[in-house]
Parts: sequence; C-alpha cells; structure tokens
Amino acid sequence: MRLEMLKTANQKLVKLYPGDSIGRQPVHTFIGGADTFTSDSAQRAGAQAIDLLNTFASAPLSFAKILDLPAAHPGLAQAVRQRVLDKLQREPIEDYRLDFEDGYGTRPAAEEDGHAASAAREVAAGMAAGTLPPFIGIRIKPLSREMQARSLRTLDIFVTTLVKTATHLPPNFAVTATKVMTPAHVTVLAQRCSALERTLRLKRNAIQLELMIETPQAILAPDGSVALPALVKAGRGRVRGAHFGVYDYTALCGITAAHQHPRHLSCDFAREMMRVSLAQTGVMLSDGSSNILPIPPHVQSAWKTHFDDVTHSLVNGFYQGWDLHPGHLPTRYAAVYAFYLSALPAATARLSNFFTKAAKAGAAFDDAATGQALVNFFNRGLSSGAITLTEAMATGLEESDLQGKSFRQILADRSRRA
Repeated sequence: MRLEMLKTANQKLVKLYPGDSIGRQPVHTFIGGADTFTSDSAQRAGAQAIDLLNTFASAPLSFAKILDLPAAHPGLAQAVRQRVLDKLQREPIEDYRLDFEDGYGTRPAAEEDGHAASAAREVAAGMAAGTLPPFIGIRIKPLSREMQARSLRTLDIFVTTLVKTATHLPPNFAVTATKVMTPAHVTVLAQRCSALERTLRLKRNAIQLELMIETPQAILAPDGSVALPALVKAGRGRVRGAHFGVYDYTALCGITAAHQHPRHLSCDFAREMMRVSLAQTGVMLSDGSSNILPIPPHVQSAWKTHFDDVTHSLVNGFYQGWDLHPGHLPTRYAAVYAFYLSALPAATARLSNFFTKAAKAGAAFDDAATGQALVNFFNRGLSSGAITLTEAMATGLEESDLQGKSFRQILADRSRRA
C-alpha cells in the first residue's frame, strides 16, 4: 500500500516537474512595432548593429575597453568581438516579437486591423524568403476589461491572415500575453488559440504562449499563494515561457521612474520567485529589457549599462532577455559570449573529470544535477554561437550528446559501449 502511494506520488512529481526544456532557448527576444516589421527586419537590424559597432568601437580592443572585459582571460576580447561580428552577420536576431502593445500604442480599430493583416503578410514573405529568425511571434494587448476585445481581434486577424497566406505557421511561433493578472486571462487566450487551430486546421498547441510577468498579482495571488504555477496551468500545455517586465512591475510596486531598472532589488525578488516556482517545469524564463537606448552621442555609456544588465541576468540564471534597439545586439551577444568563454576552461575541466570518474570500473555518478547543469551550459553556449563545437567536444562530449540528450543518457550510452 505504501509503495503504491509512493508510485502515485512520484508519477505526479514527474508530470509536474519534467525537467528543463531540452530544446533551444533564444538568448533574447527583440521587440519592434508590428507596423514597422518587414520580411527582412532581422537583417536590417543586424546591419545597423554592425554600423554602430564599426563607428563607436572600430579599434580591435576598444569594444572590450568600453565593456571593461576582464583582462585576466587571454584572448577574450578578440574572441568576443569576432564572434559578435560573425553572429550579427549570420543570425542577428534569435527571437523577434512583433509588438501590438506598448511599442505600438492605441490606434483606431481599422488601423490596427490593417497592421495585423499586413504584418502577417510580411511574416509569410519572410517564411518564403528564409529571412525570419528561428523564433518569432506577436505581443498582444492585455486581456483587461478595456482591451480584451481588441487584443483577441488582433490575434484572430494576424494568425488567420498568416495561415491563409503561408498555409502554416513559422517554426517556434508564440503569442505573448501582457499584464497577466489572473488565470482567467490565460484560460481565455488558450481557448481562443484552440478555436483558431480548429478553424485553420493547425496541429493542437501549434500556437504557443508566453506570459509577461509584469504585475505584482502575477507573482502573488490575492490569497497570498504563489500565482505563477496556476497561470502556467491555465495555459493547458501551451505556455512555453515566462518573461519578466521590469518597468511595469517596478512602477506598480511604487518605485519612482528614476530608480526603475533591471538590477533593482524588487526585480531580483520577482525573478527569484519566477525561477523557484517554475524550476524543472520546462517553462523557459526570460528577463526584461534595459530601456537606455544606444543612440548617439550616448552609445558607449548605454552599451556598458546594457552589458552589465545582461551579465547580471546570466549570473542569476536568466539566459534570455529582451532587447529594444538594434544597438543592443552587440552588447547582448558580447555579454553572452563573455559569460560562456570566461567560464569555459573551468567547465571543460570539470565535465571531463566527471566523465573520467564515471568511466572507472563502472562507477556510479551521484551528482547528476551538476552534470546536467554542465551539459546545459555547453548546449546553451553552442546554440548561441558563444562556443564552437570543437570547444564543446574538448570535454569528452560527442556531437550526438549535444542533440537533446540528458546527462544520465550520455553516461548510459558510454556504459553500453564500454
């Protein structure tokens, strides 16, 4: 009887906490007004970012000096700059969110209807041309009393136009729900997505959801319980990510504008609540944005602030964030690449040592969580362009290991071959 009880309890735990998602997570979400999106927006943003880099940090080591990269790591400055340039040329944006909310504003109904349809046609053109980022989606207005009808209408027009034009959705498509305050917001949105899928003959859950956590009510429910698990549950398997909204959250917490920034203590509290309550659920977490734009003549100071903001997120376990301007792209990738490259030697030695110990006389490995964290480190670094396949394989990992295998699976494969 007790064993049966344990079996049931353990099955429930596995269902609730399946583990971190093994799929690729973009390092950022770039957000731009839906009315300005074109099929080549990502490439144009990349070109603007390269122009800024060449204008304000043209000397080989000037970019590193602006960002104060640690001199203790030989070759770090050169490696970061070169890999940032390569990334901006090859894949300047990993995730693009066409914005119908704050970055778009309130427009006449007919105007937003028109932009919902025209933006969808531009996405379809990007699908045909192969110019879209690997992740893409739209951000709709809140499902509040004032905005709910407008929000759902924009969703209907955009998705219907896109599918009728391109016959299907692009890979990794998501709808970002804003200012979520109650599970009812997520439930209604999920129901509308289901209706669209049936009408347009899309696969179930083809439309993924991401929740903007930008109100105190999205952290703590009215009864004092943690609100986040219920919000995710209301999505009925659609919720892919939870994104923190720095400025709405701090404003609603009563923090004055002069002190609203991503490294404020209130933001650290909210992010930690997100991280703990959604740990091992498979929901990917994203930090918010830095609102200091790298616009002349303040490019270099804005770069330094953004670099430090992104680094703060990475150190605290948030591997994705939001960018608002093409000038944020160089420092987004610089921070990501410096983070991984600085830690690469120690991570390589540690994972290699784990494999060596596990291989000795069939020794059991009892610290799988640490091993999995290291495998995740290399998977994230590799997918972002921070590290190369050769660097990842120096640990003893094989190329097939970096294709969604867990650490335990990797060890099991080695054991079978031994």
